[in-house]
Amino acid sequence: MWRLRRAAVACEVCQSLVKHSSGVKGSIPLQKLHLVSRSIYHSHHPTIKLQRPQLRMSLQQFSSLTNLPLRKSKISPMKYGYQPRRNFWPARLAARLLKLRYLILGSAVGGGYTAKKTFDQWKDMIPDLSDYKWIVPDIVWEIDEYIDLEKLRKALPDSEDLAKLAPDFDKIVESLSLLKDFFTTGSSGETAFRATEHGSENDKHYRKGLLGELILLQQQIQEHEEEARRAAGQYNTSYAQQKRKVSDKEKIDQLQEELLHTQLKYQRILERLEKENKELRKIVLQKDDKGIHHRKLKKSLIDMYSEVLDVLSDYDASYNTQDHLPRVVVVGDQSAGKTSVLEMIAQARIFPRGSGEMMTRSPVKVTLSEGPHHVALFKDSSREFDLTKEEDLAALRHEIELRMRKNVKEGCTVSPETISLNVKGPGLQRMVLVDLPGVINTVTAGMAPDTKETIFSISKAYMQNPNAIILCIQDGSVDAERSIVTDLVSQMDPHGRRTIFVLTKVDLAEKNVASPSRIQQIIEGKLFPMKALGYFAVVTGKGNSSESIEAIREYEEEFFQNSKLLKTSMLKAHQVTTRNLSLAVSDCFWKMVRESVEQQADSFKATRFNLETEWKNNYPRLRELDRNELFEKAKNEILDEVISLSQVTPKHWEEILQQSLWERVSTHVIENIYLPAAQTMNSGTFNTTVDIKLKQWTDKQLPNKAVEVAWETLQEEFSRFMTEPKGKEHDDIFDKLKEAVKEESIKRHKWNDFAEDSLRVIQHNALEDRSISDKQQWDAAIYFMEEALQARLKDTEDAIENMIGPDWKKRWLYWKNRTQEQGIHNETKNELEKMLKCNEEHPAYLASDEITTVRKNLESRGVEVDPSLIKDTWHQVYRRHFLKTALNHCNLCRRGFYYYQRHFVDSELECNDVVLFWRIQRMLAITANTLRQQLTNTEVRRLEKNVKEVLEDFAEDSEKKVKLLTGKRVQLAEDLKKVREIQEKLDAFIEALHQEK
Repeated sequence: MWRLRRAAVACEVCQSLVKHSSGVKGSIPLQKLHLVSRSIYHSHHPTIKLQRPQLRMSLQQFSSLTNLPLRKSKISPMKYGYQPRRNFWPARLAARLLKLRYLILGSAVGGGYTAKKTFDQWKDMIPDLSDYKWIVPDIVWEIDEYIDLEKLRKALPDSEDLAKLAPDFDKIVESLSLLKDFFTTGSSGETAFRATEHGSENDKHYRKGLLGELILLQQQIQEHEEEARRAAGQYNTSYAQQKRKVSDKEKIDQLQEELLHTQLKYQRILERLEKENKELRKIVLQKDDKGIHHRKLKKSLIDMYSEVLDVLSDYDASYNTQDHLPRVVVVGDQSAGKTSVLEMIAQARIFPRGSGEMMTRSPVKVTLSEGPHHVALFKDSSREFDLTKEEDLAALRHEIELRMRKNVKEGCTVSPETISLNVKGPGLQRMVLVDLPGVINTVTAGMAPDTKETIFSISKAYMQNPNAIILCIQDGSVDAERSIVTDLVSQMDPHGRRTIFVLTKVDLAEKNVASPSRIQQIIEGKLFPMKALGYFAVVTGKGNSSESIEAIREYEEEFFQNSKLLKTSMLKAHQVTTRNLSLAVSDCFWKMVRESVEQQADSFKATRFNLETEWKNNYPRLRELDRNELFEKAKNEILDEVISLSQVTPKHWEEILQQSLWERVSTHVIENIYLPAAQTMNSGTFNTTVDIKLKQWTDKQLPNKAVEVAWETLQEEFSRFMTEPKGKEHDDIFDKLKEAVKEESIKRHKWNDFAEDSLRVIQHNALEDRSISDKQQWDAAIYFMEEALQARLKDTEDAIENMIGPDWKKRWLYWKNRTQEQGIHNETKNELEKMLKCNEEHPAYLASDEITTVRKNLESRGVEVDPSLIKDTWHQVYRRHFLKTALNHCNLCRRGFYYYQRHFVDSELECNDVVLFWRIQRMLAITANTLRQQLTNTEVRRLEKNVKEVLEDFAEDSEKKVKLLTGKRVQLAEDLKKVREIQEKLDAFIEALHQEK
């Protein structure tokens, strides 16, 4: 009976193995059971004759990845009517150990196979993403810059701690080895069962049979495992063959779809983070603007750099010897989309627009910086344009257009003068861009003949800078062979080390180009001789000028999301959209700045040292005054000289006015008033003629002449103060400026129009007065008359001398001779003097018979004369005769004041001519007094105001100052100031750059 119990135990072990080693429910056939079990079930087994009904068990389904049951299997109680006399504990121990062994072995084998199979399936399903690393944003590869991985690693448990949690596979292997040694034949097996040697011989035979059956069971399990491996291999082979049936194209399309979805996912996350960052920075900057933190905000890094460029631009406008500091130069063919790309980067439609017309007529330097509000302002203006308002955008575009037209000189189409514009806004990439006029191939109507050459020279001047980043814009909607700018860029940067190529209007290019691979060739630079640092493709809208920046950006993203260029891998994701272009250009710009700015600062330090040494050697005792400081100094001197006009005494004003006015009107008084009136026969006619002619003169000419004299006198006095040397303090460097200010002030100054009307009344009343009150006034009138007549007589004698030539004294003393014409005039003069001696009261004009008589007398002496010559000679001869007679009469009138008081009654002496000159003298004095009052009270102040206006205009006109303040001293001081300013700004920028690092 004990053998039956041992067999039942072995059978129970086999049943337990079958229960835990299969994954399919069902009954176990007899031939698959253990030998011991078959001996129990089979009726002809040689060991036992007891027949027992067949056991049927349902097998539990499980996976190799599930946990095996850890509880012990309970053996069903058997009641066969036979009880053993003693327990056979070695067999029971072997059965249990055998159960544990096969549980572990079966689980390990089955679980390993299933895990390997599952891992292979997952591995085949995962696409190979090694070629698509570019899709992942740079922030993923640079995550170590934002997350401290070292701290994260320290926070995780060590490998030793993790190893403690894992099972001790060495002990498991050791236990299995012990079990194997325990059940294998040999010394160890004999040792294990040596304790049972005192058993019967039947026990030994049973033990050997049981071990043989167990070994046979182990072999069968190994066979089943081999069959399972072969089945798994066949399955893998069929799966691989089925997988290969899927076309490569579908696989590629699937992978590309997954990659695009992944890219869009990251792009949305990035946009969301950028938007949140933008809003947060905007809030922070707004708080700083409101002074919440009570601290003074420093200038941004890009603003400091832009100021350096502005100073350098003023330092050398020719750009030939200018700085080598980086800036992004935007070049391209006309209408290629340069301005649109720049507007997308600036996030605002800020430039004038035109349909096929040249709109960019001068370089526009745009400094992009970050700020709380989206605004734009010019360098020389304090007005801010709100770029979120359409009316401000329109005003900004209009202002840019006006500045461009102002820079363009007459007869030109483009100008090299730069317009400096600052654009601030949240989320803008910090950089400095220069938008250049578009390169043209043909000069059209309305353009200057040299427009094409001028555009080429401007573009070359900017691109020659070895540190300038060239943003080459190419229109993708036109044939690449029509491009002009690519050849120009390849000449300036043949190796493409600082060129970024941008293909615009890709949507039109994809629609119109028959072969999409041509776009790829353009992007890769295979159709052009030029090389580039990077290639980008962008879309700048649908061609509607009213499109907003946000609408264009949405259209661009939608286009590239559905474009075949990305789906077919002709373009990479980082090569498209203006956003990626802006990031790449900004990174390249700052990289170039960091590499070159310190070298430029060192060069300017050397230049400053050289200039300071030159100034000390040439001008050791003079201050370093630049052109603006010199202008301010000259301005103060000029204003002081204008103020000096108010210190001129009234007496001096009246004397110079009276003298100047008489010099201006003396000829008219004597020739047109006095001489005609003196030809009359009596005093009544004389006075009547004088009154009529004085009235006509006063109404038409005299007031205007008086104002002209006053204005000229003011000019002369002003010029005298301006040009009068100041001794040692005089600086001749201001002479040209003072002369220009004087001329411009005089040109702008106009006398008060109402002055002539009031002056006419005063002069008319003065000439109407004939009453001489005392002898002193009478003598003053005679003296004035004598001076006037003597001056006129002297002029007449000089005219006669020039007419007849030198007299006999000069001919003998100075060896001078008369010309033939002078000899004829001399003969005619002598003949006319004979006529006057015969008739001293001869009238002023010769009669025709008298002219004939004179001519015949001269012809009798062999002198041929013309009647006109006789008349000209008579005019001078008679004038001299008349003036001498008038002077004699003036001497007679010195004692005529008594007769004047009696109105020349009962007297042969008539001195009406003295009264005339007294009236003229009185009119001159009253007019001079009136003009003096108007000068000191009104005109001097108006002139001072005009001078200030002229100086203010000159101060704003840089070209005028350069033209008027010239010289080596000025230029040296100007260069020295600029270099110092540049160096200081560069040092401040470099310090801020290091702090940002």
